[in-house]
Amino acid sequence: MTDAPPVVARGLVKRYGDLVAVDHVDLTVERGDVFGYLGPNGAGKTTSLRMLLGLIRPSDGRAELFGRDPLVQGAKALDGVAGFVEGPAFYPYLSARRNLELLADYDDGPRGRIEEVLELVELRDRARDRVGGYSHGMKQRLGIAASLLRAPRLLLLDEPTTGLDPAGMRDMRELVRRLAGEGITILLSSHLLYEVEELCNRVAIVRRGRVVYEGSLADLKATAATGYRLRAVDLDTARRVALSVAGIAELVADDGDLRFTAGEDAVAMLTVALGRAGVGFTALVPTTASLEELFLDLTEGERQPLVQEVA
Repeated sequence: MTDAPPVVARGLVKRYGDLVAVDHVDLTVERGDVFGYLGPNGAGKTTSLRMLLGLIRPSDGRAELFGRDPLVQGAKALDGVAGFVEGPAFYPYLSARRNLELLADYDDGPRGRIEEVLELVELRDRARDRVGGYSHGMKQRLGIAASLLRAPRLLLLDEPTTGLDPAGMRDMRELVRRLAGEGITILLSSHLLYEVEELCNRVAIVRRGRVVYEGSLADLKATAATGYRLRAVDLDTARRVALSVAGIAELVADDGDLRFTAGEDAVAMLTVALGRAGVGFTALVPTTASLEELFLDLTEGERQPLVQEVA
């Protein structure tokens, strides 16, 4: 059990009448991952997290945390696991410190960590203030502080930056990085592409309750065809030449450039053909699909031509 991955889900299904909210989801989160569970709002991410934690019973399939099934072993399966789903909740008329004291008492008394976790989330100076006067971002940070009372090995966070202003989102991302740097495995549910790209080493992309990709971000980006942008003195002639070269595909004119996909051999042949035709060109730049394009391709089938240039 001790060597089991922090999260394993196999064939998770959740039905509400005729609605299938989660459809045979398989997930594996390895130790040390910052794992992004990415998908549009309504894709079934929160429902999946609830099943992982044993908060709701799956219609089919199973989930294990460090090899333990919450539906079989109950609260014991949550040893070393913490986090929040759909936002943390506190007594608004009590101070942050008093809220944490109550939570510590409910969890067999880890009060000795209260000052440490308040310092970590940068709330120590406001610990005596009533939580009802906190901003949304402060409440989110207090939620993480409450989760850290347990000294978790696995932290599940459901949309932790939702509703935050840009500064609050930046602070939350930095906090997640610090926690990951301390060796905590993190499962982060989000619909924000740039958030996942900045924080996560591995990702599962979910569409309408089904996982359509699971793996590293690097491997996901590698699935994109290699594209190029050509800027030529005589665009029409350059286009005719490119059409005559084997291996040039998806050729389109775009704002004075030609964009296409090709292998390295075809690109080399194109440069020779352009030279023979007397067509000068001022740029031939490799491009790659952005994470956003790949995400749209997987979730909506609407990926656009390759546009993000490689530095």
